[in-house]
Amino acid sequence: MDVSKRIVLRFPPRITNQSIVCRLAKDFDLTFNILKASVTPGEEGLMVMELSGDQRNYDKGIQYLTKVGVKIQSLSQDVVRNETRCTHCGACVNLCPTGAFSLDPETRKVLFDHNKCVVCGLCVKACPPRAMELYF
Repeated sequence: MDVSKRIVLRFPPRITNQSIVCRLAKDFDLTFNILKASVTPGEEGLMVMELSGDQRNYDKGIQYLTKVGVKIQSLSQDVVRNETRCTHCGACVNLCPTGAFSLDPETRKVLFDHNKCVVCGLCVKACPPRAMELYF
């Protein structure tokens, strides 16, 4: 059975110069799509990716990441819209490069689609009431 999940990886400084993600493809037959990355040798690294493959290989790949010291989080835990703060002003709608935000033509409320979000952070900067919160 195939699985595809969006995850956040945190690399400790001691391993940022290693080919860790490459090994996911080579050793575990997983495919990955890097959605956002900030990795500098000798400093803590952060990567948001979609990781796909056979469930058993996926599980083995996650075990490998954990074993080498990578901290893993589900992406869905990192992107949050504070519904009480959101005023539905629409400032985020035109800025979102993936179309994760849309305006409901009937209610004029801003809708947020988690599945389209790539955690680029533009919505956080654009939101006047600070309703979008990103956690890494």
